[in-house]
Amino acid sequence: MLDCRRVQSGGTMRGVIFNAGNANAATGERGLRDAERMTALAAEAFGATAEEFLVCSTGVIGVPLPMEKIEAGLRLIEPTADGGAMAARAIITTDTRTKEIAVELDVDGTAVRIGGMCKGAGMIHPNMATMLAFLTTDAAVEPAFLRAALSAAVDDSFNLVSVDGDTSTNDTVLLLANGAAGNAPLRADSVGAGTFRAALDQVCVHLAREIARDGEGATHLLEVAVSGARSREDARTVARSVSASSLVKAMVYGLDPNWGRVACAAGYSGADLDPDRMTISIGDVVVFREGLGMDFERSAAQDQMRGPEVRIAVDLGLGDGAAVAWGCDLTEAYVVENSAYTT
Repeated sequence: MLDCRRVQSGGTMRGVIFNAGNANAATGERGLRDAERMTALAAEAFGATAEEFLVCSTGVIGVPLPMEKIEAGLRLIEPTADGGAMAARAIITTDTRTKEIAVELDVDGTAVRIGGMCKGAGMIHPNMATMLAFLTTDAAVEPAFLRAALSAAVDDSFNLVSVDGDTSTNDTVLLLANGAAGNAPLRADSVGAGTFRAALDQVCVHLAREIARDGEGATHLLEVAVSGARSREDARTVARSVSASSLVKAMVYGLDPNWGRVACAAGYSGADLDPDRMTISIGDVVVFREGLGMDFERSAAQDQMRGPEVRIAVDLGLGDGAAVAWGCDLTEAYVVENSAYTT
């Protein structure tokens, strides 16, 4: 990350070199030299300069990079049209599957594409935490607009995911545009700006959901939808609090429609709320309304929790603020995997 910040100040980027299995964090001056060596070798392989390459690493903290292996591997790299799928597989660590998406859209009469891949399954909590995401587009986009669009998309996607409440040293989202589509460069006031933003949002939300779905040991994707908040920020605060709650996660794993855990997480979030105006639903089943638990059929609520995705809705009944956050259930497999991460 430190090297990325150094390089980004130089201007146009040509590519990204990354490794999985080693975070290259807390490795001191040697770590910085190794990162710089990686960008130099990648640039050499593609006829660029080191200042045109970014570097990312993910994995165990505090262990020096095995540079002899990285150098040998870099010399074997050959770019191919379908190499993205191999890169998506190469980057995973504790992930159980690759995470990719590509969309095509019309921007003022020109077909443009946005694609992306990411990795992340554990130590995931806002803001982003142990995840890397690489996005590309062939659209021509003004840098200021591209940065603003990415920042907004990340805020409503990757920054609303929690697997386990832990964060780490390595988190990066990069978006590179090459202009190959040939459209007039997009600016904030361009005709196609809204369409581009919507497509970028779609890509980022898809990848964020896949991270939550593939959380370490997870068996359910958890979606928490909050409405009726006094503000958007309050809605985000409640959604993040509920989706990150260990008790809510355990409740989802056990198919236990214990609405008290949801109400509790909403209550301690710090957002403005009134229990007497709040409604909580698990899927289509209303379990809490206006300060009281509902006389609901437990088996019906459990049925709403059996599928691969579980949706919890919280209506605060106070305003128009709304937000959605994602998480996953907490299982024994998470404890087993993280009890022996380095051994």
